[in-house]
Amino acid sequence: MGVIGPNGAGKTTFFMAACGVLRPEAGTVSLFGSPVKAGGFRPEIGMVFQNPDDQIFCPSVSEDVAFGPRNMGLTEKEVAARVEAALSVTGTRELAGRAPHHLSGGEKRMVSIAGVLAMRPRLIVYDEPSANLDIRSRRQLIHFLKGSGETLLISSHDLELVLEVSGRVVLIDEGRVVADGDPPEVMGRAELMEAHGLERPHSLTPHARPGHTW
Repeated sequence: MGVIGPNGAGKTTFFMAACGVLRPEAGTVSLFGSPVKAGGFRPEIGMVFQNPDDQIFCPSVSEDVAFGPRNMGLTEKEVAARVEAALSVTGTRELAGRAPHHLSGGEKRMVSIAGVLAMRPRLIVYDEPSANLDIRSRRQLIHFLKGSGETLLISSHDLELVLEVSGRVVLIDEGRVVADGDPPEVMGRAELMEAHGLERPHSLTPHARPGHTW
């Protein structure tokens, strides 16, 4: 599901509340049938930060990916198996011994995803996943997201990415849901998008062919 809206709409706040980082001022957030408690550890939900440098902090890639499973109390054999699986599915096995600060932006993004996948969450939250990626890395990310087996919540100003990978989109503004539905239908409504600080994706904009007018 894509979550879109202007800056300050509440997208990141919603994500932080869903992960238990922030405590709601009112109401509750429930995840898989039980309430989310602020500060509680819920390995079934993982979040990929907008800036990978805020997420990757260990001396090597393999150690960073192992950090979550180790804190889950798993055996070293199980930790190693999860690290191997996460590095394999993200295509980062050859980076295992590298220092994170020697990686490219695209490599850091995939390593940060591997660190989340190693905990085997049921839900993964992505906050601006394509931020600062070049065209090739962005396309690799889109291909990866489309093949993901987990439930995904994706917040991004890259509306073409949201349109391509999401089966549902929610538009929020000032902390409220404005629209919820099929991505092409919601995001194709130019007046709705503009009223909430967004533009209709270019791919949904009609273009006249030579000799034709709209």
